Amino acid sequence: MNPPGRHSAPSLRDELIIGFDRALRTLSGTAVSSRPYPGTGRRDPVLDPAERRHAAGLMRVNHTGEVCAQALYQAQSLTARDAATRERLARAAREEEDHLAWTQQRLSELDDRPSLANPLWYAGSFAIGLVAGIGGDRTNLGFVVETERQVEEHLTGHMDRLPANDTKSRAIVAEMRDDEARHGAMAQDAGAGELPLPVRLLMRAAARVMTATAYRL
Repeated sequence: MNPPGRHSAPSLRDELIIGFDRALRTLSGTAVSSRPYPGTGRRDPVLDPAERRHAAGLMRVNHTGEVCAQALYQAQSLTARDAATRERLARAAREEEDHLAWTQQRLSELDDRPSLANPLWYAGSFAIGLVAGIGGDRTNLGFVVETERQVEEHLTGHMDRLPANDTKSRAIVAEMRDDEARHGAMAQDAGAGELPLPVRLLMRAAARVMTATAYRL
């Protein structure tokens, strides 16, 4: 029996149920943001058909990236050894769910849809997250640092590529980029280890495949 005021850690069964629920929300498009939508109060830009398709393609890539982030953080939390590491990963995942909801809303505003390949990307990212976590907490946190570093670079590139007058998409991407930088700094401060160069290069290659696929499919 737990002492008064103390709560036992979730069992593996509970963690799996929570993970299954998160996967359903992620893939069904029912994620809910806990923070205000960055596009609120901004006038919908006038975009020609080509600009709208391009903006939607970039936001679809960002949405797929957030689908991958949910899978990665869920798997990494399951395999983390230290309770403080699990809490850091869970907190970052909750903020990433805001990104998921924001990009989903922006896609709807652009009259477009998420990537059809998201279930495959979710499954693959979950498997990668398990491998990262099995390597130990330093490796787990190092994977967060490198992932967020690459995502931050990717979002900076999107700021250059989005239509100049698409202030709604730009506001979302800017807010996401700030969060990603903070998540990476959190993992670094918590004792992240440096990933080997071949692993970092492999992550970049996988990201290029994902972005090229999600932009069109």
